[in-house]
Amino acid sequence: MIKPALHHVTFKTTRLSEMIEWYKLVIGVDVMFQNDVAAWTTNDAANHRIAFLAVPGLSDDPQKISHNGMHHCAFEYESFADLMESYDRLRKAGVEPAFTLDHGLTISIYYRDPEGNYVELQSDCFSDWKKSGEWMRTSPAFAANPIGVFFDPARVYDAFKANPDFATLQKSIRAGDYLPTPIPNIGLPG
Repeated sequence: MIKPALHHVTFKTTRLSEMIEWYKLVIGVDVMFQNDVAAWTTNDAANHRIAFLAVPGLSDDPQKISHNGMHHCAFEYESFADLMESYDRLRKAGVEPAFTLDHGLTISIYYRDPEGNYVELQSDCFSDWKKSGEWMRTSPAFAANPIGVFFDPARVYDAFKANPDFATLQKSIRAGDYLPTPIPNIGLPG
């Protein structure tokens, strides 16, 4: 079987300009082409990675959480240090996470874009997809709790700045030492 690589995600939106600006801030997209009803953007050498369709007739969905659809798209940083720097840059710009999770295989910070879509920024806990994939397949901890452990990103950021030993910090996160109050909703019913 020939396995294609994921190339881009396209969002329907009633907030074209706001969405473009948000994705510029959060993941550094540049607009490759835009007109009144659409835009194609990229944050790497590809012709586009995130596209937006703003055609007439679209409207907000007040029941979005309980309707079928994509929950989130994700972008990976090369290191936990890079993820923490991004978190700090975004909070200084007034963009706060919706929720944060240590999944065991990744540390993930989820944001909501102007349309209420979740965008996950993450780093691999093993810095090696083969190792993290093996952990996911075989770990009793992941089988028992595949969603992961919530954490307070500001407290984790401060702890990492004081002592950048990720392995020790992650053990504390997994142990629940950095739980947020209250535990946030992850955008699912119930």
